Formats: sequence, C-alpha cells, structure tokens
Amino acid sequence: AYLTVSIEPLPPVVVGDAVTLKCNFKTDGKMREIVWYRVTDGGTIKQKIFTFDAMFSTNFSQMENYRKREDLVYQSTVRLPEVRISDNGPYECHVGIYDRATREKVVLASGNVFLNVMAPPTSISVLAADTPAPFSRYQAQNFTLVCVVSGGKPAPLVYFKRDGEPIEATPLPEPPAGAGSWAPRNLLHRDLDDTKVPKSLAAEGEVGGGQPLATADPPRGLAAERGPVTETIPETVVSREFPRWVHVAEPIYYFRHTHAPVNDGTVEARATLTWTLNPQIDNEALFSCEVKHPALSMPMQSEVTLVAPKGPKIMMTPTRARVGDTVRILVQGFQNEVFPEPLFTWTRVGSRLLDGSTEHDGKELVLERVPAELNGSMYRCTAQNPLGSTDTHTRLIVFENPNIPRGTEDSNGSLTSHCGFRLVLALTLTVILELT
Repeated sequence: AYLTVSIEPLPPVVVGDAVTLKCNFKTDGKMREIVWYRVTDGGTIKQKIFTFDAMFSTNFSQMENYRKREDLVYQSTVRLPEVRISDNGPYECHVGIYDRATREKVVLASGNVFLNVMAPPTSISVLAADTPAPFSRYQAQNFTLVCVVSGGKPAPLVYFKRDGEPIEATPLPEPPAGAGSWAPRNLLHRDLDDTKVPKSLAAEGEVGGGQPLATADPPRGLAAERGPVTETIPETVVSREFPRWVHVAEPIYYFRHTHAPVNDGTVEARATLTWTLNPQIDNEALFSCEVKHPALSMPMQSEVTLVAPKGPKIMMTPTRARVGDTVRILVQGFQNEVFPEPLFTWTRVGSRLLDGSTEHDGKELVLERVPAELNGSMYRCTAQNPLGSTDTHTRLIVFENPNIPRGTEDSNGSLTSHCGFRLVLALTLTVILELT
C-alpha cells in the first residue's frame, strides 16, 4: 500500500500560545491508527501523548496530566491550547494502515517536528557587586554593576546604558584577576581638596562652617526632670567626605555576559559592567540595564542612580533616656535614595563604646542599661559607599531615674554603694568571728 507522512515546520511559539500539530499523510490503504509521540532524552524515549484508533473511531490521551489539553481536530491534527515550557522539544507522528494483501499486517510511516517554546524574562534587577563597600578617599577603586535577568528562554540579549545612551564596553570573557589593566589609571593627588566640607568633630565644637553644636556645653550632672520643663535632644549633625583625587581620562568599561540553565527550562542571565569609579562624575549618574528577547514586544529595563550618602535620619528610643534604660539608636532612612547599599559604622567620639569596643557595624547601636556617665556623650554614625562618606552625630542625654537613687549605680548599671558596703561589712565580721 502507498503511504507518505509529512509535517510542516513550526515557528517558535511563546508560553501560553495555542499550537496545532498537524500530521499530513497520503495513502491508498485502509487506516488503522495515528499516534503522536513526545520524544525525550535525545530520542531514546518516545512517549505516547495522543492516539486515534480508526477501527473504533475513538481517540484518547495517554498522559493523565495532558488530559483535557489536547483536542483532536481531524484525525491526525492535535491542538495544544496553552503551551508550556515543558512542551518544548521534538514530536513524532506515526501513521499505520492495513496491508492490502494480508489485511493483518500494518504498514507504518512517520514524520517529526520540533516545537520551540519561548518564554519572556520574568524579572530584571541591577545590583552592585561587593556591597556594602567602604569609601576610599585617596585611591580609585573598581566598581561593578550586575544585571540579573531570570525566567527567559532562550537567553536574552543584555546591555547597559548610561544616562540613556548605550555604553561601548570591552568584552571580558573572564573576570578580572589581579591588577594589570584593572589598576586605577591617570590619577592626580591633590594636597588641597576644595570640594571637601570640613568634617564635624565634637571635640572642636564646630560643624561645617563653624556653627556651634546645639548643646556645646553639656551638663556635668544628670538632667533632673522638673515638671513640664524638659531638655530637648539636639538635632543630628551631618558632614560629608569627598575623594581627594580626580580622573583625567574617560572611563573604560568592561562587559561580561553569562547565563546558566534553570530546572524549569529557562535560563538566568547575568551581565556585569566594570569600570574605575570616579565619584566626581559618577555620583548621581543613571545606569540602566536593558534586555531584548524574541518573546518581548519591547525591551525590559531596570535602572539605578549612583548616589553617595547625604546623611541618614537617626532615631533614638526612648527619646528621654533614664539611668538603667536600654537605648537604641537606629538609622531609619536617608534623606534620599542611596545606591549602592551603605556600610554603617558607629563610634563614640573621644571614647569607647559601652561594651568596650571601638566601633560597631550595622544600622542599629544598642546601649544596654545606660549609666549616668554617658550623659552628654556624642555618637557618630558613618555611612559610606564607594561614592562617598557622611558622618552623622547625635548626643545622648541621660535623665535621672527616680526608681534608682543617685549613687547606686556604677558604669555598668549595677547596684553598689550601701548594699555593697553592707555585704563587705557582713563578710568581714564573719571572718573575724571565725578567727576568734
């Protein structure tokens, strides 16, 4: 008997589209069956997905998960209403007819087609590598932006822009190793820096242009509560630090693009843009990462603005600290969005912190059971990222605690004075009695 099978190639489809698998055949014999197979593992496994039995004029799906997904349009034509990424791959159509001579022998012929299912990226984000990172006042440093694109198939085309203009970058197949061409270039050191704002120091009692602190002379003793009269905590004082070097050449950008497969059949693409950072011109520069993909009608993008810290908003709780209280000094937020993520360091001006350390990292500084000696102490929060540094000072005012008589606490907040004296006296009398 005469039998030929052919299947027209399918164009790429996007997840969610409807797809029709049509098996074209010609024969002069009697039809026996038409079977569609999903081919996996490089052709070693063929799994039935749909069968048309001509003898009984019935059709059914062999995969329970696929039930109600395929519709038989006309014997050999199968329609997938909403394709998934898992549907991607080769398919085969097998047609069987009865042999004219024996009426028992079945003659088979087959055709194949590849279903290419695309998926648009689902997310895009721009991050800064190695954050949080400190600010370098005297030496340039390399800076890397990382663009992460997830959920796409095939791998998307990723590129960077600066202030809306595409960046011409040198391809980098491997990440930088050591110095070489990555060392800072064309730097001029300056003895004087006319862009630097004078730094605030509590010991000098000056801020910026020489304005005195709100409480230049803190009270020596404790501030006692006298009815409605209270002492207000001074506002925080902010000073900024700028680099002491400048570039004399245009930045050279280096670009690297990689992608890795994900279990769901999509890929995660990562693109990096690296250059020698110049805070003088890079501060407040807008960088964007854009993605082109055949499943997208228009590019996706994510953008960030490089910003040096301009002074965080600091909150102290409780606002009226008393002896023995636990005080928390917390960075609530910045007066503006800051990118990359800042590094926070707390210090006590002119002395160590309550736990004896010289500094503390993090957004929050906790002072447990504050003693009277901390009244009037100044705390500095340094927020820095590769673009700049800023110092914010705040003063701690400790009030008397009526529940704790004066002179009954030491610097660690523990009771001493009369109780301690009575204990020592009792021990001394006990020893004398035993000796006598």
